[in-house]
Amino acid sequence: MDDIAKSAFENRPGLDVGTEGEFKGWLTWKRDAFETHTGPFWHRMEADGTIRSAFRVEKKHLNSGKIVHGGCFMAFADYCLFAAASPIMDGSGLTVAFACEFIDAAREGELVEGFVEVTRAGGSLIFLRGVLKSDQRTLLTFSSTIKRNKRRARA
Repeated sequence: MDDIAKSAFENRPGLDVGTEGEFKGWLTWKRDAFETHTGPFWHRMEADGTIRSAFRVEKKHLNSGKIVHGGCFMAFADYCLFAAASPIMDGSGLTVAFACEFIDAAREGELVEGFVEVTRAGGSLIFLRGVLKSDQRTLLTFSSTIKRNKRRARA
């Protein structure tokens, strides 16, 4: 990853840095009330420039079957998409398409990690695909399209 993309990743608005525990030094957004309530979800840039996202499963993430609720997986996958796209976003965006397949379950205490690949980035649309894993187990696969928000000139 080049220095411009790394700078864009590290200088996004609304970022908060973890100060303790297993996610010390990891990043999260505090500007999104839903993700803050649902998470906490975290991400960081690895030495090779890839973005790694993660969360530790808590009781609040579980459904009545005592496994992670599918909606939680989907919310985290969406978080992973924006973490991975942030170095190339140049502003905000929104999810316009999202498809997923539930492969396996996660339980309280497990570490769930998200890995996303940008398959194509055009002028207004970014296409991505990813996977959520716990250890080597695949939990969820997904693909998505993000639409970049156009910056409007102030009147």
